Amino acid sequence: MAAFYLALWGLAALLGATAIAALVWAVRRGEFDRLREASLSIFDDEEPVGQVTDRFPGREA
Repeated sequence: MAAFYLALWGLAALLGATAIAALVWAVRRGEFDRLREASLSIFDDEEPVGQVTDRFPGREA
């Protein structure tokens, strides 16, 4: 049973180290440099920023 817990802790440590390595890699590549501009990239002329065009079924806007 102790071997199971040791393996479980080892797997948790490996997954945690992988997540930290992925975060460091993304920061070094500049993935978080322009978050504001990237968040606005989903909007276009059909749905401008700040104007809701989606409708929930059964409700009026």
